Amino acid sequence: ALYERSCLLCHARPESGAPLTGQASAWAPRLARGLDALVASSRQGLGGMPAMGLCAECSDADLRALIEFMSSKENTP
Repeated sequence: ALYERSCLLCHARPESGAPLTGQASAWAPRLARGLDALVASSRQGLGGMPAMGLCAECSDADLRALIEFMSSKENTP
């Protein structure tokens, strides 16, 4: 539900420039920075992504779970 409300709009649209959900190759360089760095970027905002990635109610644990979900090659939106 959090993904559908907060992430789907950008992470399922190639034209957004965001790494697509389930596209492991797009996430690999980001994951190389480490999950803590990705959570911090999500919390603060980065590039075109607003702070908290449109999920004002998300905790760091929620953001981590969303990143893990989106970066997994087994997932499809």
